[in-house]
Amino acid sequence: MDTSHNKVRVKVPASTANLGPGFDTLGMALDLYAWIEMGIAEETKIHLIGDQMSGIPTDKSNLIYEVAQMVFAKAGVEHPELEISMYSDIPLTRGLGSSASAIVGGLAAANALIGSPLSEDTLFQMATALEHHPDNVGAALFGGLVVAFWDGERAEYIRIESDERLEVLVAIPHFQLSTEKARHVLPREQSLTNAVFNVGHSSLLVAAFCTGRLDMIARAMKDALHQPYRAALVPGLAKILAEATDHGALGVALSGAGPTMLALVDRDSTRKAELEQFLLGTLKDEQIEATLMWLKPDRGGVQLLTHFDENCTLFENIKGDVRV
Repeated sequence: MDTSHNKVRVKVPASTANLGPGFDTLGMALDLYAWIEMGIAEETKIHLIGDQMSGIPTDKSNLIYEVAQMVFAKAGVEHPELEISMYSDIPLTRGLGSSASAIVGGLAAANALIGSPLSEDTLFQMATALEHHPDNVGAALFGGLVVAFWDGERAEYIRIESDERLEVLVAIPHFQLSTEKARHVLPREQSLTNAVFNVGHSSLLVAAFCTGRLDMIARAMKDALHQPYRAALVPGLAKILAEATDHGALGVALSGAGPTMLALVDRDSTRKAELEQFLLGTLKDEQIEATLMWLKPDRGGVQLLTHFDENCTLFENIKGDVRV
């Protein structure tokens, strides 16, 4: 029986990676989303909705088109012409998993388009190989908190349910920072001391999430492998890492490769305004403009959407859900 579709739509969350010490191994999905619509067509057309999409290819070199073709090749089918539409609330090159959302969304949409012959694990392996680390793509695919590794051949993960008490405050600077540039500043070799420091802190952080020990997050989120070296790329980061917990944060970290910074916060905290003022004030002292956004962990990961008006555009269907 043919279970393929002429057109599908998926919703995929943003993600934050590392969470301090979990370099390339910890990822958390966030309730900030991208939407992708994909259909089989007579001629390839790619519609990128929104100003922040400027500069992204709208031909067959588009990342979503390319990953869709990888799915079709893996499944042994051919659909060389596609019509793709995408809208995203996830800012590009800010450390919130925009590339992971495109990869996961493209893989999931293409798989659904042909009847979902590929398993979630297969999609995870493909996404990891494309992204070269499993943290962001794992979180975007499965939701919640993902603990994972990739040895260059196969990725493994365990998903942890996000604590309902957690909220996430992100400070998004108004400048882009490429992952390539952020990785270039990292030393090629690290000391045994730094390695042991991060293994211990990352392990404690995972244990804190698993047991609900929010009181341990501040100490567990400290890092020696990447944040000290990236601090020069994000003015104000060093002060925020050192002092945000004095202003109401449970823990604080650079989100992914940056420049976004995130603070984990107890949803019942009475110090949210104080924390907001601290973040904005610290960045303002460095002449950095930034947008603050309150988010929550996303629990669902990428979702196939079924309730759509076929007579409306992608944006017309989702405009009630997007962030203005």
